Amino acid sequence: MIIVNSERLKETVDFIKGRGFVRPEIGVILGSGLGILASEVENRKNINYSEIPNFPVSTVEGHEGQLVFGKIAGKQVVLMQGRFHFYEGYNMQQVVFPVRVMRELGIKILIVTNAAGGINKSFNAGDLMIIDDHINLMGTNPLIGPNFDEAGPRFPDMSEAYNRSLIKIAEKVAETEGIAIKKGVYVGLSGPSYETPAEIRYLRIIGCDAVGMSTVPEVIVANHGGLKVLGISLITNMAAGVLQQKLSHEEVMETADRVRNQFITLLKGILQEVKVSEGL
Repeated sequence: MIIVNSERLKETVDFIKGRGFVRPEIGVILGSGLGILASEVENRKNINYSEIPNFPVSTVEGHEGQLVFGKIAGKQVVLMQGRFHFYEGYNMQQVVFPVRVMRELGIKILIVTNAAGGINKSFNAGDLMIIDDHINLMGTNPLIGPNFDEAGPRFPDMSEAYNRSLIKIAEKVAETEGIAIKKGVYVGLSGPSYETPAEIRYLRIIGCDAVGMSTVPEVIVANHGGLKVLGISLITNMAAGVLQQKLSHEEVMETADRVRNQFITLLKGILQEVKVSEGL
């Protein structure tokens, strides 16, 4: 099992800094089919995960597998064009390692996006949902093991895992741009199998609005490290049993492609409004 430590983290950060990238202010993790935001980056410079010491490699369709540095809406950003999942066989330390790296590179804000299944019956495929809280049902936690003291406390507070000020900014941008937005609770499961109808009924009872196989570990570690987090789910399909239809990754990719313009408009608007120097 790979355990995060200062030496491993320093090796990775020093390697990336040595490539001459501008210090990023905001990190963005792009979920399945959402890597299109990288096309909006000015002065873009890429680095493949396979080149970076200690980095895993994306294995899922729709995850290009590179860090993208540059500027969007006047903000210096680093985009993860593809993330790592527990179900790929990586341990939690590997899944969240890039968040640790981005923090050391200088980000203060992390925007996490994902493709998710809709549990709330008022949702439709193609909706964008601001995450206002989450439930961890992945069966583990990325902070298990020795505490990484340089990053944060042994028992980090999660009472505002998703920053309220960032949520207000996202809602304001959505209203200004005429983008219909939902808000709700995201639940993280390990995957990779989709949930059964019985599991979806259970998740609805306990208060979940959308379900996915990512995000939760990254958000836990971001909060551990003192980063402010905004989470956005693209509802790419309705979860098992809601519409009595088969689920597939192809549907996820098709829906992401259909709403990519709305997604780009929302993310660019948020980046425009965020004032990193004021902590928002």
